[in-house]
Amino acid sequence: MAMRSESRVETEVEAEESFGPQPLSKLEAEAAKLVPMGFTTATEFHQRRAEIIQISTGSKELDKLLQGGIETGSITEMFGEFRTGKTQLCHTLAVTCQLPIDQGGGEGKAMYIDTEGTFRPERLLAVAERYGLVGSDVLDNVAYARAFNTDHQTQLLYQASAMMAESRYALLIVDSATALYRTDYSGRGELSARQGHLGRFLRMLLRLADEFGVAVVISNQVVAQVDGAAMFSADPKKPIGGNIMAHASTTRLYLRKGRGETRICKIYDSPCLPESEAMFAINPDGVGDAKD
Repeated sequence: MAMRSESRVETEVEAEESFGPQPLSKLEAEAAKLVPMGFTTATEFHQRRAEIIQISTGSKELDKLLQGGIETGSITEMFGEFRTGKTQLCHTLAVTCQLPIDQGGGEGKAMYIDTEGTFRPERLLAVAERYGLVGSDVLDNVAYARAFNTDHQTQLLYQASAMMAESRYALLIVDSATALYRTDYSGRGELSARQGHLGRFLRMLLRLADEFGVAVVISNQVVAQVDGAAMFSADPKKPIGGNIMAHASTTRLYLRKGRGETRICKIYDSPCLPESEAMFAINPDGVGDAKD
């Protein structure tokens, strides 16, 4: 009896071993249909790039600088000092993304994660009136959430994924992406943990941009540069987040103050846009062109 029992066990183990890899290979095959995991031609990739939508910033000069506007399917980072127009751009984009594509929009809803308590629906209504949109409809098409710490900020992305699977979203805004990291991880000894957590958050944003084709816009703050390079820099400020933020962001925009309500946007880093600048203005009805 003991020998039969051992034989039966060996047979079951062999069956499990032969059965194990098969469902995995089927899963891999199905996954490959959804997400291309091999090589493709540059022609096919170029055709996919042609499907990307550019969302207007509200300023013709700024759109010209960006060769059409904020790009869907990637992360655009805006960084600068206080009152340089980051939040105002976010508010304007939350409305313009709802416009028809032929009017510079994305024909989709906006999702807004607010980490600093600076979201104001009144600004959306002013921008909506400028574009002739119904204010109540515009507000209904913006999903808003206030994040209170870095874990909550990350948890909101899981909810965002579920919502994007059910409805058409064109834009995801995180204003600001790094503010809570500065408060939750304030000590030098926590730098490694902070960067690891931030890296996971940014990877989740990248996956949302890839999977749902949304434009991801994040605002970022700056700190004074205190290393040796600052001595030779005309503007010794650098964005928070280090290399992790730099590698995650497809396009990086540096905003700074001009005269009065005018602001200057510089292409800080981009895979396809040349380094250049454009002026824009912060008006009562959102971001627009600077007057001469």
